[in-house]
Amino acid sequence: MDNRVIESQVREILAPTVERLGFDLVAVEWIAGRPATLRVSIDRPPGVRGGISADDCGEVSHRLSPVLDETDPIEAAYHLEVSSPGIERPLQRPEDFVRFVGYRARVRCSAGAPRRKATGVIQGFGGEPRTLTLVVDGAEVALPLDLIERAHLVLTIAEFQQLAEESGHDE
Repeated sequence: MDNRVIESQVREILAPTVERLGFDLVAVEWIAGRPATLRVSIDRPPGVRGGISADDCGEVSHRLSPVLDETDPIEAAYHLEVSSPGIERPLQRPEDFVRFVGYRARVRCSAGAPRRKATGVIQGFGGEPRTLTLVVDGAEVALPLDLIERAHLVLTIAEFQQLAEESGHDE
């Protein structure tokens, strides 16, 4: 099964539980291998004070494990890893691309995209089909959302700290 399909299905299953616990489900990443890993990144909702602690990650992991066992969306054996998004914050949802306009991002696309890999400043997001616009080496590059395999912010320490302060985090 395609990684994006797995990630989308797992996000749909886990989002209600993560939100009930008072967190934002930032990203779901399926990392195939031996052993395979299901990485779930959580954060406080925008504007809510405080960062993510190890205790928060442990509590969320404890609550998500039975949900995953019950729904069994992944046939293979895997490790569940719950963490904060960190400095290379994954971008998966349309609202992520909108929220981080003006920040640098690294994007990997599937075949057929105008560029397979691109690193640039997020210029905008929208339209039909939904498209991410990056400024790469002074030129705009339009990348359809359905062709984006992976994307994450490329932040300096100062930008990371600024984001933490803007969102009320005490990191």
